[in-house]
Parts: sequence; structure tokens; C-alpha cells
Amino acid sequence: MKTTCIKTDEIEHEISGIIDFPDDRFEEIIREVGFVCDLCGRCCTREFNDHVFLLDDDAKRIIEVAGREVLRPAPYYEFCDNLGRFYVMGYALRNKSNGDCIFYLGGRCDHYADRPEICRIFPYMLHREEDDEGNLDWRQIGGLNQHGLYHGEVGVEEAGKIAGNVKRYEIAFLKQKLAFLNKIEEHFKKHGLKHSQQIYDRKMRELKCGGEIEVYVFQKGNFIKEKLSI
Repeated sequence: MKTTCIKTDEIEHEISGIIDFPDDRFEEIIREVGFVCDLCGRCCTREFNDHVFLLDDDAKRIIEVAGREVLRPAPYYEFCDNLGRFYVMGYALRNKSNGDCIFYLGGRCDHYADRPEICRIFPYMLHREEDDEGNLDWRQIGGLNQHGLYHGEVGVEEAGKIAGNVKRYEIAFLKQKLAFLNKIEEHFKKHGLKHSQQIYDRKMRELKCGGEIEVYVFQKGNFIKEKLSI
């Protein structure tokens, strides 16, 4: 598990970068973009997002209001041990058969007041990402010009509130990822396990052919075993 040490260093560096990212610069970007939600609902559809990731507190709140059955292990599992068990850093909302978010009903969110944090800050993200040419830089806006309205009036106070909420979300996401990687390293070492890309690929092929896999979902410092089939 030597790779986790590299990843945790990178995550800690990114957390520091978000904390240090100038508030006035971020607020200026938010005001210039002037995003206004026009209730198009595209961000709730498969066309735009293939899953809604949940922070630990999101998952806890949604279980309380809608039940555990609306959750699924977040896709894109980070690890697979040599016994064929997958590990992922959190839950996501389930999708309907057409790929849309399970809460997207009648063109609106059925649990808007309890929506996940990522939905509250969308489309204002703040994380390091490669552009089309492979250059790594800060990305502030997600899906620019693909949904909603732009160049609306966003006041100074509102821009400051948005910027603060985005920073808090991004830091919480990275801290959850950091805790997950530390737990993986501890768990693998304790049980004599290791990551196997070969087994990962084989188990995913089996899943696509109707098999079942075990996914251990990280939540609140522990792993919760889930069984998944297509």
C-alpha cells in the first residue's frame, strides 16, 4: 500500500491549496459568471451526471428522511483486495432505470430541502483538474454554459456565502478521502491484504456478466459491507 502515502500527501497539499485560494478571487469569478438556476433539471439527469456522491453527513441525513434503500456504493471503486472485495470512499444516490437521480421526479427534486451538499454548491467547484491539454490548474465552474442562466446579478454577500460553502464542501470531501485512504492502509496491513488490479478487472467483467460483488463502503470511519449486482 505504498501508493496511499503518495496520495495522502497530494490530498493534504490540495486541502492547503483550497484554504489558501483567495476568497476575493473566487467571489469575483462567481459574480462574473452570474449563474442562475432556471430549473432545467439537467444536472439531475444521466445526460449531465452519472452519480451524486454523498459526504458522510449527507448519507446520514438522507437515510433518516428517505431510507437506506435510496443509497448505493459510489461507483468507480478505488481498491480491490486480493480476495476480490472492492472498497470505495462513500455512498451515492441511486439512479432510476433511465439513469436519472432517484430524487428527480416531475422535473424537480423530490427531497430538495434535504439534497446533498454537492447539489447545493453546484456548479461552483474548486479543485485541481487537468484541462484538455493536460495542464493541471484550479477549476471553479462545472458544466459552464451547459445548463442554467449566466451573467445574472450576484451580490457581494451572496458571492461570499457561495464561496464559503464551496470551500467547506471541497475540504470535507478531501478529508473524507484522506480518512478513507488511511483506513485502507490500516485495514490491508492488519489483514495481510493488497490491492490487485488483475482481480479488480476480472471481478468487474464477472459483474457485467450477471455476477455479484462485495463492496466495502467507507462511512464515519468504518467499512460497511454491501453486495452489488447489475
